[in-house]
Parts: sequence; C-alpha cells; structure tokens
Amino acid sequence: QAQLVESGGGLVQAGGSLRLSCVVSRDIFGFYDMGWYRQPPGKQREWVASITTRSTTNYADSVKGRFTISRDSAKNTLYLQMNSLEPEDTAVYYCNAWKYWGKGTLVTVSS
Repeated sequence: QAQLVESGGGLVQAGGSLRLSCVVSRDIFGFYDMGWYRQPPGKQREWVASITTRSTTNYADSVKGRFTISRDSAKNTLYLQMNSLEPEDTAVYYCNAWKYWGKGTLVTVSS
C-alpha cells in the first residue's frame, strides 16, 4: 500500500535551517511528480515546491531562493532543505505524490 512518511520537523530560530525527509513507498516513488505542501496554523494548505519525474523543480514565490526540493531514488526519499527560515514558515509540512499524502511534520520557527 502506498505510503509517505515525513520526518525532520522541529523548533528552530529565525534564520536557521531544517531538512525535511519523506520516505515514499516503492510502488509510487518515481512514477509521479512529487511535492511539499504546508498548512500554517489557522490557514489552508498551500503548495510549497514540486519536483517532476524528470527532476524539474518549481517553488512558491514565498520560498524561492530559500528552499530546495530534491530526491534520492536509491533511498526512495524526497527532501526539502529549508534555509533562512522565517516565523511565517511555521506550519505542518506534508509530502505528496499524486493522490497520496503523508501525515505531516510540524515546523515551528521562533522569532
């Protein structure tokens, strides 16, 4: 059964960095474009970044230049490197591949 499991969230000060990981089951990794979404407290879920099956990447304007999405096919893992974090980046971050979602990992950025 398709599974996505995120990890790497936590509490960080503004200006700091975190790297999120998402282990994706072999039956879906590489078959679909994948992405990261986030849901800030009290707000709707929003798209953050995506990577196609051909490794083309795209980013929301709010994270462009600070976040980097990547994947490791040998480990069936999707990553989100987050630098220069801001309090506005505080959210639950979700990994997505087609109709499949992880349960999320919480990122809290203190000012």
